[in-house]
Amino acid sequence: MGHSLSFRLHVLFLAFCCGFSIMTVELLGGKIMAPYFGGSIYVWGSIITVFMLALSIGYLLGGRWSINRPNNFKYGFLFILSALLLLPMIFFGEAIMNLIFEHFEDPRYGSLLGASGLFLLPTIAMGMIAPYSVRLLVLSTAHSGQTAGFLYFVSTIGSALGTIMTSFFLVLYFEINTILWAVFATFLIAGLSISLRQSSLQNSMDKAEVEK
Repeated sequence: MGHSLSFRLHVLFLAFCCGFSIMTVELLGGKIMAPYFGGSIYVWGSIITVFMLALSIGYLLGGRWSINRPNNFKYGFLFILSALLLLPMIFFGEAIMNLIFEHFEDPRYGSLLGASGLFLLPTIAMGMIAPYSVRLLVLSTAHSGQTAGFLYFVSTIGSALGTIMTSFFLVLYFEINTILWAVFATFLIAGLSISLRQSSLQNSMDKAEVEK
């Protein structure tokens, strides 16, 4: 049985939100680290390196985790985990950066360590979402390439929009933590929404089984 149109649109929308949020957090990374290490190419090189490394690990882990009985509960858990892993950045980001700056004033090593401490774990979790999204949408190997391509297209459009919205508008009108709380809420609501869909589906299946 194929997926309903509403389910496919739901997953695509969540992938879009994830792509948007990843770039929002990455751009905020530069704002967070600027008071300590400036905005030099070293700082941005460190941020981009950590994000690329974390996403690659996330893609690998997400692909492996999607093999064993993929379902909406597990998918929703990835969003909720991503939200929770943002909390240390929100609550302790300044303290973490102060501690690192006290011991590593060199912008190369200090920014690399700071980016790793703040962004590595949440970005790994966010990276796991894309391959899991593909696994949920793929119904046959014949269309797997097309499905994966379209989902990554949607996700990348989200990333592009997240980049322009964050750099041109959000950072001008909102505090960094306010934006991070919005990203936290986005992931939390996304995780709960897809998990509730699974719960509703399971209840329908149980009811149909009872009626038999």
